[in-house]
Amino acid sequence: MGRVASTTKMVVSEDRLTPQKPLDSNFDTHTEINYSSDPAPLTHRQLIDFYRLMYTSRRIDDREIMLKRQQKIFFQISAAGHEALQVAAAMALRPGYDWFVPYYRDRALCLALGVTPEEMLLQAVGAESDPASGGRQMPAHWSSPKLNIVSTSSSTATQVLHAVGVAEAGRYYSRFPDAATRSTGPGIDYRAFHDVQFESDEVVLTCIGEGATSQGEFWEALNTASNQKLPVIFCVEDNGYAISVPVEVNTPGGNISKLVANFPNFYFAEVDGTDPEASYHAFVRAVEHCRAGKGPAFVHGHCVRIYSHSLSDDDRNYRLNEEREADAMRDPLHKLQMRILREGVLSTGEMNELEQNIDEQIASAALRAVAAPVPQVSSIPRHIYSEDIDPTRPEFSSEPKKFEEGDPAEHDRTMADLINLCLRDEMRRDPRILVYGEDVADATRTEALKEAKGKGGVFKLTAGLQAEFGSTRVFNSPLAEANIVGRAIGYAVRGLKPVVEIQFFDYIWPAVHQIHNELALMRWRSNGGFRCPAVIRVPIGGYLTGGSIYHSQSGESFFTHIPGLRVVFPSNALDANGLLRTAIRCDDPVLFLEHKRLYREPYGRAPYPGSDYMVPFGKAAITRTGKDVTIVTYGALVPRALQAAQRAEREHGIQAEVLDLRTLNPYDWDAIATSVEKTSRVIVAYEDMKSWGYGAEIAARIADELFEYLDAPVKRVAAMDSFVAYQPLLEDAILPQPEDLLRAIVELRAF
Repeated sequence: MGRVASTTKMVVSEDRLTPQKPLDSNFDTHTEINYSSDPAPLTHRQLIDFYRLMYTSRRIDDREIMLKRQQKIFFQISAAGHEALQVAAAMALRPGYDWFVPYYRDRALCLALGVTPEEMLLQAVGAESDPASGGRQMPAHWSSPKLNIVSTSSSTATQVLHAVGVAEAGRYYSRFPDAATRSTGPGIDYRAFHDVQFESDEVVLTCIGEGATSQGEFWEALNTASNQKLPVIFCVEDNGYAISVPVEVNTPGGNISKLVANFPNFYFAEVDGTDPEASYHAFVRAVEHCRAGKGPAFVHGHCVRIYSHSLSDDDRNYRLNEEREADAMRDPLHKLQMRILREGVLSTGEMNELEQNIDEQIASAALRAVAAPVPQVSSIPRHIYSEDIDPTRPEFSSEPKKFEEGDPAEHDRTMADLINLCLRDEMRRDPRILVYGEDVADATRTEALKEAKGKGGVFKLTAGLQAEFGSTRVFNSPLAEANIVGRAIGYAVRGLKPVVEIQFFDYIWPAVHQIHNELALMRWRSNGGFRCPAVIRVPIGGYLTGGSIYHSQSGESFFTHIPGLRVVFPSNALDANGLLRTAIRCDDPVLFLEHKRLYREPYGRAPYPGSDYMVPFGKAAITRTGKDVTIVTYGALVPRALQAAQRAEREHGIQAEVLDLRTLNPYDWDAIATSVEKTSRVIVAYEDMKSWGYGAEIAARIADELFEYLDAPVKRVAAMDSFVAYQPLLEDAILPQPEDLLRAIVELRAF
């Protein structure tokens, strides 16, 4: 794709730009404007509306500062100096029609979209009736489903990838409107609880500070938006400082516009963000560009920070007085007030009356907010997981379908086969499912499939899906794990069901920020306003004979430590099929771990169980009964535990019971307790390092709650506290083997 003709840069006239700091030399005021027509000047009514919203935003900031000093609120961060740019963005867009993915500085933006002063102050005091989060988030962490304002976190730059996914979802619904239909048929389905709204020409606005443009997710978002010509407006609110770090430290050359200028398909505008008219005209053109389907837009507004970064910061500790005074001279509120009075839009008396009315409204709202009830302690667990669908319920339990003798479905299939078949079945059933990741498509350049077999994933688990469902529903992502998960969050917020693949567990770490702080938290932090039921499939584990450090890692305990995230780890083909189907149909985010060694093992193969076979979460399977010792395990340790148990009975007459957890969050404590009460001896076996591994928590809980039933200490069998080596002899020594389990069984029985 070449650069479109409308790609340009907007600037304001130099007489409206007061020099702010030495870096202002980077603010290009000489680029020629190349528009078909110039927008009309702001009307008197628009100027008054701008001022009313900007003044209200500033006075809410001031009221919060006063409340903080009175110890009636606990944190404050302001929009002071950014108001003109933010109100301009809101004025150019449509609340409840377009979508907004803001950041914590965006008070004036959200106020202009329709969030009320009282709602903002309820958030500041952490009231139960705070509509953004129910008292769970800091002030200025915005969320409003009715206004299409997606829940904001404190993380920097994560939100821009959500905006990309939100835009992709809107485009998908426009192409496939039937996918927006709610599920009303029989059975369990997340779609019954996801209302979908979309507009064919909707635009997504996302905002970010100039310091956060140093984050990789910012560049990943620009890449995808540019490649796909998505209707996303990226607004950089540049006040010159990331807390105390000046722009030249974060941005080479001190100007982000110069660094992004060669992205194709963009409309670019660099403006004086303290000038409401220049900012508004830039956003009007940006919106026009996006609605016309020409691609994304980038509006870089040079703002000022009138107050410190937050009330926890004091910028006198790191800024020159001269610089701070220069910022004060460019205060957009003061500048607009002077213009309104100078041009006779309002008289001094009318201006005073307007301000007094706003002051009184905010004071009254603050009194109500301070008096509002705080959340009940009993509300804490609400919305960690879906209240609508509980994947541990019996409704998710079914029996495999019986096929007639001779039917090909009766043939045993590998775990890889049954995962592929589950994806295929569910994509046929549910048009909202999208599958993407690194190398998951058969071929991005589809003409290659005329003579090539197709890729379909490095382990071939998605082979043939693109051929059946097309490149809109099955496609390759950039080589960027945060991009995969961050976009999935945007998809899922809009009601789609992304089933994405991280190619190897060893490389999931760039996406952990998105998983931990965004995906798993979306429902809870928005107090149920938004939900994010994405599925992340991840090949995991060792025993590969040469997998080495970066293809053999385990680390599931890190993810089971994240409230709101379901973690699944099947050990055989039938469970993989049924658990994946449950993951797709449920309403929570799911990390679906697939052990690479088990993909095509002879162990655990099974016939195709039919298109509706499901296994509930939190229900362990007894894969071998016994009376002497319990082995609690999962994943690739299940077949190894069975080997050890068989040898223990054959060689030592010891009957070991093997319990396959199947899901790690939730896990089946009742099954563990029942087995331990029967055998009085227990081994917890897991592939991860022995210290601080997942099994350590299980062992600790057994010792804590089942001590009276134990006749011997709880024993752990796990990997050495080491990385996995390449040399097979070292790999065997590092990872737990059947011989290690057998030795533990014999020792424990003899205790």
